[in-house]
Amino acid sequence: MSQYSVLTGDLVASSDLAPKDVDAALITLETAAAAIAHWHNPPVLTRFARRGGDSWQIAIADPALGLRAALYLHACLTRDHAAPITRIALANGDGTLPDTGDLNAAYGPVFTASGRLLGDISGQNRMAHASGGATHAATRLADHIASGWTQAQARAVAALLPPNAPTRAEVAKSFGITRQAVNQALWSAGFPTLQDALTAIEAEAGT
Repeated sequence: MSQYSVLTGDLVASSDLAPKDVDAALITLETAAAAIAHWHNPPVLTRFARRGGDSWQIAIADPALGLRAALYLHACLTRDHAAPITRIALANGDGTLPDTGDLNAAYGPVFTASGRLLGDISGQNRMAHASGGATHAATRLADHIASGWTQAQARAVAALLPPNAPTRAEVAKSFGITRQAVNQALWSAGFPTLQDALTAIEAEAGT
């Protein structure tokens, strides 16, 4: 078995969405997963699978990246879609992926823990971590901050969350706005605090 961070999720109130909107949201998540794989060089093994009509799962072969990845997924969804919101159940631990890379055929404690935790997320909560303790607390606080992002804030956060993100000046140029506007969006989104927290979590994990 190998160590993974596994994120299992489903779209909230998907029955209120048109099938094309569900598909578009899941495509956004799949695209985000592909981007996460290239956060480091060499790329980090990352797999995405659709599970049922509105459910999905991602496995990342770097457990330290779990919370950053969850926030990135949330930012990408908020950036691209006005309505779809996803629950995300995170777990770190041992698991096995088949040689085919088919995530739906994966097994092990980490996949079980993430899947079971998803069923426990209710109410206004959108993210939880199976590790409990301080890790779960950090996840819940991050969830609270991310739940208030506007599309403009999410666009800036999604651009700067990757560990290999471009500079703020480069992001501003690509958006066709001023660096001051990017800074304002990041500040109002709570990004500086989240970035500090993620950096500390990942440093402790040895990333």
